Amino acid sequence: MAPHHAQPCIAILLSTFNGAAYLHAQLESLLAQSHTNWLLFWRDDGSTDGSVDIMRAFAGRLGEGRCLCVAQSGGHMGPTASFMALLGEAAMRADRLDAVAFADQDDVWLPEKLARGTAVLLGADPASPALYCARQVLVDAELRRIGLSGPPGRQPGFPASLTQNVATGCTVMLNRAALLLVARSTPSSASLHDWWCYLLVTAAGGRFVQDDEPVVLYRQHAHNFVGAPPSMLRRAVAALRRGPGVFMSVLRQNVAALAAQPELLSEPARAEVLMIHQALQRGPLARLAALRLPGLHRQTWTETLLFRLWFLVG
Repeated sequence: MAPHHAQPCIAILLSTFNGAAYLHAQLESLLAQSHTNWLLFWRDDGSTDGSVDIMRAFAGRLGEGRCLCVAQSGGHMGPTASFMALLGEAAMRADRLDAVAFADQDDVWLPEKLARGTAVLLGADPASPALYCARQVLVDAELRRIGLSGPPGRQPGFPASLTQNVATGCTVMLNRAALLLVARSTPSSASLHDWWCYLLVTAAGGRFVQDDEPVVLYRQHAHNFVGAPPSMLRRAVAALRRGPGVFMSVLRQNVAALAAQPELLSEPARAEVLMIHQALQRGPLARLAALRLPGLHRQTWTETLLFRLWFLVG
Protein backbone atom coordinates (compact mmCIF):
# COMPACT_ATOMS: atom_id res chain seq x y z
CA MET A 1 0.00 0.00 0.00
CA ALA A 2 1.46 3.36 -0.97
CA PRO A 3 1.74 5.94 1.81
CA HIS A 4 -0.37 9.08 1.86
CA HIS A 5 2.27 11.76 2.07
CA ALA A 6 -0.24 14.36 3.30
CA GLN A 7 -0.32 12.40 6.55
CA PRO A 8 2.34 12.83 9.28
CA CYS A 9 5.23 10.39 8.88
CA ILE A 10 5.50 7.70 11.58
CA ALA A 11 8.45 5.36 12.14
CA ILE A 12 7.43 1.90 13.33
CA LEU A 13 10.19 0.27 15.40
CA LEU A 14 10.15 -3.54 15.34
CA SER A 15 12.65 -5.81 17.10
CA THR A 16 12.40 -9.48 16.14
CA PHE A 17 13.68 -12.53 17.97
CA ASN A 18 12.55 -16.02 16.96
CA GLY A 19 9.11 -14.62 16.14
CA ALA A 20 8.39 -16.46 12.89
CA ALA A 21 5.29 -18.19 14.29
CA TYR A 22 3.41 -14.89 14.75
CA LEU A 23 5.27 -12.36 12.64
CA HIS A 24 3.14 -12.63 9.48
CA ALA A 25 -0.03 -11.55 11.31
CA GLN A 26 1.65 -8.51 12.82
CA LEU A 27 3.12 -7.39 9.48
CA GLU A 28 -0.24 -7.75 7.73
CA SER A 29 -1.83 -5.59 10.44
CA LEU A 30 0.69 -2.85 9.64
CA LEU A 31 -0.47 -2.91 6.04
CA ALA A 32 -4.08 -2.61 7.23
CA GLN A 33 -3.50 0.66 9.14
CA SER A 34 -5.78 3.54 8.19
CA HIS A 35 -2.77 5.83 8.68
CA THR A 36 -0.60 4.74 5.77
CA ASN A 37 2.36 7.13 5.85
CA TRP A 38 4.79 5.07 7.86
CA LEU A 39 8.32 3.71 7.60
CA LEU A 40 9.46 0.46 9.19
CA PHE A 41 12.75 0.31 11.11
CA TRP A 42 13.56 -3.26 12.12
CA ARG A 43 16.35 -5.09 13.84
CA ASP A 44 16.73 -8.82 14.39
CA ASP A 45 18.09 -9.72 17.83
CA GLY A 46 19.81 -12.95 16.86
CA SER A 47 16.95 -15.15 15.65
CA THR A 48 17.61 -18.78 14.73
CA ASP A 49 14.23 -19.32 13.01
CA GLY A 50 12.84 -17.76 9.83
CA SER A 51 12.24 -14.27 11.21
CA VAL A 52 14.91 -12.56 9.10
CA ASP A 53 13.67 -14.19 5.89
CA ILE A 54 10.11 -13.08 6.69
CA MET A 55 11.28 -9.52 7.28
CA ARG A 56 13.31 -9.40 4.09
CA ALA A 57 10.36 -10.66 2.06
CA PHE A 58 8.13 -8.04 3.66
CA ALA A 59 10.65 -5.31 2.86
CA GLY A 60 10.47 -6.38 -0.77
CA ARG A 61 6.69 -6.00 -0.72
CA LEU A 62 6.90 -2.50 0.77
CA GLY A 63 9.15 -1.17 -1.94
CA GLU A 64 12.20 1.08 -1.98
CA GLY A 65 12.80 3.32 1.02
CA ARG A 66 9.99 2.18 3.32
CA CYS A 67 11.82 -0.50 5.28
CA LEU A 68 15.20 0.02 6.97
CA CYS A 69 17.14 -2.87 8.45
CA VAL A 70 19.22 -1.55 11.34
CA ALA A 71 22.81 -2.84 11.50
CA GLN A 72 22.96 -6.31 12.98
CA SER A 73 26.02 -5.62 15.15
CA GLY A 74 25.86 -6.81 18.72
CA GLY A 75 24.03 -10.12 18.20
CA HIS A 76 21.48 -10.83 20.91
CA MET A 77 21.13 -7.65 22.98
CA GLY A 78 17.75 -8.14 24.63
CA PRO A 79 14.64 -6.01 24.05
CA THR A 80 15.71 -2.79 25.77
CA ALA A 81 19.06 -2.48 24.00
CA SER A 82 17.53 -3.58 20.70
CA PHE A 83 14.75 -1.00 20.85
CA MET A 84 17.23 1.67 21.97
CA ALA A 85 19.29 0.90 18.86
CA LEU A 86 16.15 1.36 16.76
CA LEU A 87 15.37 4.63 18.53
CA GLY A 88 18.88 5.81 17.79
CA GLU A 89 18.45 5.13 14.08
CA ALA A 90 15.11 6.93 14.06
CA ALA A 91 16.60 9.90 15.92
CA MET A 92 19.19 10.33 13.19
CA ARG A 93 16.30 10.80 10.76
CA ALA A 94 14.08 12.79 13.12
CA ASP A 95 13.75 15.69 10.69
CA ARG A 96 11.71 13.36 8.44
CA LEU A 97 9.55 11.94 11.24
CA ASP A 98 6.61 13.20 13.28
CA ALA A 99 6.42 10.28 15.73
CA VAL A 100 7.60 6.74 16.41
CA ALA A 101 5.65 3.64 17.46
CA PHE A 102 7.00 0.52 19.15
CA ALA A 103 5.82 -2.78 17.66
CA ASP A 104 6.10 -6.26 19.18
CA GLN A 105 6.50 -9.16 16.78
CA ASP A 106 3.63 -11.28 18.11
CA ASP A 107 0.71 -8.84 18.31
CA VAL A 108 -1.90 -7.66 15.82
CA TRP A 109 -2.62 -3.96 15.49
CA LEU A 110 -6.19 -2.78 15.09
CA PRO A 111 -6.63 -0.58 11.97
CA GLU A 112 -6.93 2.76 13.82
CA LYS A 113 -3.93 2.25 16.12
CA LEU A 114 -1.52 4.61 14.37
CA ALA A 115 -4.23 7.15 13.59
CA ARG A 116 -5.38 7.43 17.21
CA GLY A 117 -1.89 7.82 18.62
CA THR A 118 -0.83 10.24 15.92
CA ALA A 119 -3.85 12.48 16.53
CA VAL A 120 -2.97 12.73 20.23
CA LEU A 121 0.74 13.37 19.68
CA LEU A 122 0.25 15.92 16.93
CA GLY A 123 -2.15 17.78 19.24
CA ALA A 124 0.59 18.22 21.84
CA ASP A 125 3.19 20.97 22.02
CA PRO A 126 5.83 19.84 19.50
CA ALA A 127 8.61 21.36 21.62
CA SER A 128 7.68 19.20 24.63
CA PRO A 129 8.04 15.39 24.86
CA ALA A 130 4.80 13.43 24.69
CA LEU A 131 4.01 9.72 25.11
CA TYR A 132 0.80 7.97 24.05
CA CYS A 133 -0.23 4.49 25.16
CA ALA A 134 -3.52 2.58 25.17
CA ARG A 135 -5.47 -0.40 26.41
CA GLN A 136 -5.24 -3.77 24.70
CA VAL A 137 -7.56 -6.62 23.76
CA LEU A 138 -5.97 -9.65 25.43
CA VAL A 139 -6.01 -12.72 23.19
CA ASP A 140 -4.51 -16.19 23.36
CA ALA A 141 -1.94 -17.66 20.96
CA GLU A 142 -4.68 -18.28 18.39
CA LEU A 143 -6.07 -14.73 18.71
CA ARG A 144 -9.11 -15.87 20.70
CA ARG A 145 -10.33 -13.09 22.96
CA ILE A 146 -9.51 -13.36 26.68
CA GLY A 147 -10.64 -9.91 27.79
CA LEU A 148 -9.48 -6.31 28.06
CA SER A 149 -6.48 -4.92 29.84
CA GLY A 150 -7.31 -2.76 32.83
CA PRO A 151 -8.54 0.81 32.38
CA PRO A 152 -6.32 3.78 33.25
CA GLY A 153 -5.90 3.97 37.01
CA ARG A 154 -4.71 6.71 39.34
CA GLN A 155 -3.15 9.80 37.81
CA PRO A 156 0.12 8.75 36.15
CA GLY A 157 3.18 10.93 35.95
CA PHE A 158 6.33 11.58 37.93
CA PRO A 159 7.30 10.40 40.55
CA ALA A 160 4.60 7.69 40.30
CA SER A 161 6.44 6.38 37.24
CA LEU A 162 9.30 5.32 39.54
CA THR A 163 7.05 2.86 41.37
CA GLN A 164 5.22 1.16 38.48
CA ASN A 165 5.09 1.07 34.70
CA VAL A 166 1.64 1.74 33.19
CA ALA A 167 2.77 2.21 29.57
CA THR A 168 2.44 -1.10 27.70
CA GLY A 169 5.19 -1.11 25.10
CA CYS A 170 3.21 -2.56 22.19
CA THR A 171 0.95 0.51 22.32
CA VAL A 172 3.55 3.21 23.04
CA MET A 173 4.09 6.09 20.61
CA LEU A 174 6.45 9.05 21.09
CA ASN A 175 6.43 12.44 19.43
CA ARG A 176 9.63 13.80 17.90
CA ALA A 177 10.68 15.63 21.09
CA ALA A 178 10.27 12.45 23.14
CA LEU A 179 12.14 10.41 20.53
CA LEU A 180 15.13 12.76 20.73
CA LEU A 181 14.97 12.85 24.53
CA VAL A 182 14.97 9.07 24.99
CA ALA A 183 17.52 8.44 22.22
CA ARG A 184 20.13 10.63 23.94
CA SER A 185 19.62 8.97 27.32
CA THR A 186 21.22 5.92 28.92
CA PRO A 187 18.49 3.67 30.31
CA SER A 188 18.69 1.88 33.60
CA SER A 189 19.77 -1.73 33.18
CA ALA A 190 16.72 -2.69 35.24
CA SER A 191 14.19 -0.99 32.93
CA LEU A 192 12.52 -2.25 29.80
CA HIS A 193 12.27 0.25 26.95
CA ASP A 194 8.61 1.13 27.60
CA TRP A 195 9.13 1.81 31.31
CA TRP A 196 12.23 3.89 30.58
CA CYS A 197 10.28 5.99 28.05
CA TYR A 198 7.48 6.52 30.58
CA LEU A 199 9.98 7.42 33.30
CA LEU A 200 11.96 9.83 31.19
CA VAL A 201 9.06 11.62 29.48
CA THR A 202 7.27 12.21 32.78
CA ALA A 203 10.48 13.20 34.58
CA ALA A 204 11.17 15.71 31.82
CA GLY A 205 7.78 17.32 32.42
CA GLY A 206 6.31 15.94 29.21
CA ARG A 207 2.74 14.95 28.39
CA PHE A 208 1.51 11.41 29.09
CA VAL A 209 -1.77 10.16 27.58
CA GLN A 210 -3.50 6.83 28.24
CA ASP A 211 -6.17 5.98 25.68
CA ASP A 212 -9.14 4.08 27.11
CA GLU A 213 -9.81 2.57 23.67
CA PRO A 214 -7.93 -0.70 22.93
CA VAL A 215 -5.70 -0.51 19.84
CA VAL A 216 -3.86 -3.85 19.82
CA LEU A 217 -4.65 -7.56 20.01
CA TYR A 218 -2.08 -8.37 22.70
CA ARG A 219 -1.21 -12.02 22.25
CA GLN A 220 -0.62 -13.99 25.46
CA HIS A 221 1.41 -17.15 24.96
CA ALA A 222 4.11 -19.27 26.56
CA HIS A 223 6.97 -17.21 25.12
CA ASN A 224 5.88 -13.65 26.03
CA PHE A 225 8.87 -11.69 27.31
CA VAL A 226 6.58 -9.88 29.76
CA GLY A 227 2.90 -10.33 28.88
CA ALA A 228 -0.15 -8.60 30.33
CA PRO A 229 -0.20 -7.86 34.07
CA PRO A 230 -2.23 -10.38 36.09
CA SER A 231 -5.24 -9.39 38.18
CA MET A 232 -4.65 -7.06 41.12
CA LEU A 233 -5.04 -9.96 43.57
CA ARG A 234 -2.58 -12.22 41.73
CA ARG A 235 -0.18 -9.30 41.26
CA ALA A 236 -0.28 -8.56 44.99
CA VAL A 237 0.29 -12.21 45.94
CA ALA A 238 3.20 -12.46 43.49
CA ALA A 239 4.73 -9.28 44.91
CA LEU A 240 4.48 -10.63 48.46
CA ARG A 241 6.16 -13.86 47.42
CA ARG A 242 9.02 -11.99 45.74
CA GLY A 243 9.52 -9.74 48.73
CA PRO A 244 11.09 -6.28 48.67
CA GLY A 245 14.48 -7.26 47.27
CA VAL A 246 13.69 -7.28 43.54
CA PHE A 247 11.39 -4.27 43.69
CA MET A 248 13.83 -2.12 45.65
CA SER A 249 16.73 -3.13 43.41
CA VAL A 250 14.82 -1.95 40.33
CA LEU A 251 13.77 1.26 42.08
CA ARG A 252 17.35 2.02 43.13
CA GLN A 253 18.70 1.45 39.63
CA ASN A 254 16.02 3.61 38.00
CA VAL A 255 16.59 6.44 40.47
CA ALA A 256 20.37 6.20 40.01
CA ALA A 257 20.04 6.30 36.21
CA LEU A 258 17.90 9.44 36.37
CA ALA A 259 20.19 11.06 38.95
CA ALA A 260 23.15 10.49 36.62
CA GLN A 261 21.41 12.44 33.81
CA PRO A 262 19.98 15.54 35.52
CA GLU A 263 20.18 17.59 32.31
CA LEU A 264 17.32 15.49 30.88
CA LEU A 265 14.95 16.19 33.77
CA SER A 266 12.67 19.07 34.63
CA GLU A 267 13.76 21.19 37.57
CA PRO A 268 11.05 19.82 39.93
CA ALA A 269 11.86 16.22 38.95
CA ARG A 270 15.58 16.86 39.42
CA ALA A 271 14.92 17.91 43.02
CA GLU A 272 12.62 14.92 43.63
CA VAL A 273 15.12 12.45 42.19
CA LEU A 274 17.88 13.89 44.35
CA MET A 275 15.70 13.65 47.45
CA ILE A 276 14.71 10.03 46.74
CA HIS A 277 18.28 9.08 45.77
CA GLN A 278 19.65 10.47 49.04
CA ALA A 279 16.81 8.97 51.10
CA LEU A 280 17.62 5.49 49.75
CA GLN A 281 21.15 5.88 51.13
CA ARG A 282 19.96 7.01 54.55
CA GLY A 283 17.68 5.80 57.32
CA PRO A 284 13.92 5.61 57.90
CA LEU A 285 13.46 9.30 58.76
CA ALA A 286 14.88 10.46 55.43
CA ARG A 287 12.80 7.84 53.62
CA LEU A 288 9.66 8.87 55.47
CA ALA A 289 10.24 12.45 54.33
CA ALA A 290 10.63 11.28 50.72
CA LEU A 291 7.35 9.37 50.93
CA ARG A 292 5.58 12.68 51.52
CA LEU A 293 6.36 13.72 47.94
CA PRO A 294 3.05 14.25 46.08
CA GLY A 295 2.40 11.54 43.52
CA LEU A 296 4.80 8.93 44.90
CA HIS A 297 2.25 6.10 44.79
CA ARG A 298 1.21 3.01 42.86
CA GLN A 299 -2.10 2.37 41.11
CA THR A 300 -4.08 1.04 44.08
CA TRP A 301 -4.03 1.91 47.78
CA THR A 302 -3.04 -1.66 48.74
CA GLU A 303 -0.08 -1.60 46.36
CA THR A 304 0.85 1.86 47.62
CA LEU A 305 0.77 0.64 51.23
CA LEU A 306 3.09 -2.25 50.36
CA PHE A 307 5.37 0.07 48.39
CA ARG A 308 5.67 2.46 51.34
CA LEU A 309 6.52 -0.36 53.71
CA TRP A 310 9.20 -1.74 51.40
CA PHE A 311 10.59 1.77 50.74
CA LEU A 312 10.99 2.31 54.48
CA VAL A 313 12.68 -0.99 55.27
CA GLY A 314 14.11 -2.27 51.96
